[in-house]
Amino acid sequence: MTYAPVTTIEELDLLDDADLMQGYLSAERGDPEPGGNHSRSFHHGWRMRMMDLSEIDVPAKHRALVRAWVQRCRLVKPRGGENA
Repeated sequence: MTYAPVTTIEELDLLDDADLMQGYLSAERGDPEPGGNHSRSFHHGWRMRMMDLSEIDVPAKHRALVRAWVQRCRLVKPRGGENA
């Protein structure tokens, strides 16, 4: 089973952080895509690591998701020194 790529903050918020991290940490160069016995969270983590390793292309929708996530983090957490 292949999961649809995560492309929105809302989808990202539904993922399990532990599974996502497990998928990221398990990915190595040349690995085949994980099978359907893994969660969508695991798949997303695996895909992120494979993008970081330049094993798969980074789609424009993923770049947009990363920008949205960074923007949200900036709104939630003040940068160093502003309210310290």
